[in-house]
Amino acid sequence: MTYSEALQFLFDQLPMFHRVGAAAYKPSLINTQALCEWLNHPEKEVKTIHVGGTNGKGSTSSLIASSLQCAGFKVGLYTSPHLIDFRERIKINGEWINEDFITDFVFRYKNWNERDFEPSFFELTFAMAMEYFYAQGVDYAIIEVGMGGRLDSTNVITPIHCVITNVSKDHMQFLGDTIPKIAQEKAGILKPNIPATFGPMRDEALVVLKNKAHELGISFETAEIQTTFDSPLTGACQEENKSTAYTALESLKKQIPGLTTEHIRQGFADVIQNTGISGRFQTLSDHPKTIVDVGHNEDGLKFVFSEIAKIPHQNLHIVLGMVNDKDVENILTMFPPAAYYYFCKANIPRGMDANELCLKAQSKNLRGEVFDSVAAAYTASQIQAQPQDLILVTGSFFTVAEVLAIKH
Repeated sequence: MTYSEALQFLFDQLPMFHRVGAAAYKPSLINTQALCEWLNHPEKEVKTIHVGGTNGKGSTSSLIASSLQCAGFKVGLYTSPHLIDFRERIKINGEWINEDFITDFVFRYKNWNERDFEPSFFELTFAMAMEYFYAQGVDYAIIEVGMGGRLDSTNVITPIHCVITNVSKDHMQFLGDTIPKIAQEKAGILKPNIPATFGPMRDEALVVLKNKAHELGISFETAEIQTTFDSPLTGACQEENKSTAYTALESLKKQIPGLTTEHIRQGFADVIQNTGISGRFQTLSDHPKTIVDVGHNEDGLKFVFSEIAKIPHQNLHIVLGMVNDKDVENILTMFPPAAYYYFCKANIPRGMDANELCLKAQSKNLRGEVFDSVAAAYTASQIQAQPQDLILVTGSFFTVAEVLAIKH
């Protein structure tokens, strides 16, 4: 089996939520537990830090990983989805997982005759990550929750610390239609005797998390400290992520000998260099200034537009592609009518048809035109925008991913 054949198997033969949506969602830990048993439970051998929440999980995970790396540790980082290359999901000190390991893992899985179940893409990828981190002897692994928490595949781990960044409306068809219901699902990663950090969030969500923590009898801290540490991750939302990561790391200093505040400061400054995180209010070019951001729900986009308002510009151009299982009608009300839109569909089954997106946008007084691909929409925006204009690419990870692939 070649590496390309292994990837083909992962993408085409296993359901993948980020591509196909609900068909890939497995509301149970049974498959993941079976995979871990097949692998002799690597998840029990690796010290982990579990990061859940709605927005900011990837940034917070990366800030924590970078800080531990600056302290001299060998650090695994498991995040999703990837933007350009599958191997971005599984890293050690910023280095992507080895292609040969992926190929061997998929080969062994395909030839595992005793299995009588078909795990999802995410379940198999998480199991692969845990075996890789164990095989490579990481000191710590930062594990980002995929969706929710209670029934997420990653919830088979027993971490040394839990982090919940925030709670907002997303994936409501799976997690519940109110903030408290969603918070209850996020709180599902909390475990007895495992300290936790809660990021800045709505009171109605925080009270659910605090009640769960009290029920379990665990210690927790809320991120209220505004750190002055510099980071290349910019914007108001990143200030919240920095606060959450800093609070968690200060708590982790009690559990991790050798971790200092200076390591945290350096980790924040070097987070992109150390982890390769991208797509978070990232500037691709100037004249016209072009920014990409993976914001895709109400809270995420609120931060995006608050930052856009701070940037001097003449006209605003927005390359917009969304997925079809979001609350698109409400989300579109957040977009500025004064902007000009380039509607497109990312090349995934879950993507919303660009013509349908355009019609929904027109009902919210948003004007623009439809393009047959993200690349075509992005190219048109670059042609039409004047040097003093501003271009924003947003709406989903996948729209941003296709633009980053062009620029890569």
